[in-house]
Order: sequence, then C-alpha cells, then structure tokens
Amino acid sequence: MAVPEPALAKIQRFCERRTPPKLRDQMRLEATTRGNSVTIADCRPLWQGAPGEWTRLPIAQLRYQPTTQRWTLYWADRNDRWHSYEDLDPTTDLDTIIREIDQDPTCIFFG
Repeated sequence: MAVPEPALAKIQRFCERRTPPKLRDQMRLEATTRGNSVTIADCRPLWQGAPGEWTRLPIAQLRYQPTTQRWTLYWADRNDRWHSYEDLDPTTDLDTIIREIDQDPTCIFFG
C-alpha cells in the first residue's frame, strides 16, 4: 500500500503554502513519493545553466507505515543521508509532522 492520497494532498498543500506566490519563479517546495515515503525538497533555479533547470535539496522525508498508520519524520544530512528526527516520535497525526517541519524548532529543515 502506498501513501494515502488524502495525506499526499495535505503534504502538497503544505508545500504550496510555504512557497510565496511572488517568489514561485525563484523558489518552491516540492513533494515527491516513492513507495511509502514522501520527500520534501527545496527547489531553486540554477544560478548559471539552462533556463528551466532547477536544483533540488531534500529537506525532509515522511515515511508511512501502513500496518500501524504511523508517520516517521527524517532529515537529510549534507551527504543526503536520512536520519530519524529524534524530537518527534512516530505518530498517526500527519498534522503534527507537518507542523514540526513548518516551525522547524531545531533549524534542521530550513536552517
């Protein structure tokens, strides 16, 4: 079973909300899925490069466990390796995970 559609839609709305309309040509957050994981990336146009090419910096990954319906939050280090976010236990409440990313109390997602 993959990530539930309502949950994916909620994560995508968060990404859209965190992307200011005036700056959509300069930055955006994107959510991509792979299996039971949703990766949120900070995307920016290349400073020098072909028009329309963007860089992607993974900032958070939400992993869904279908059997328990729990979400676990991960953060990416400078080598793009994922580590469990220790300040938040796995939860069935996706809003709690999104709020933690949005507030970023440890400055690990948005610096």
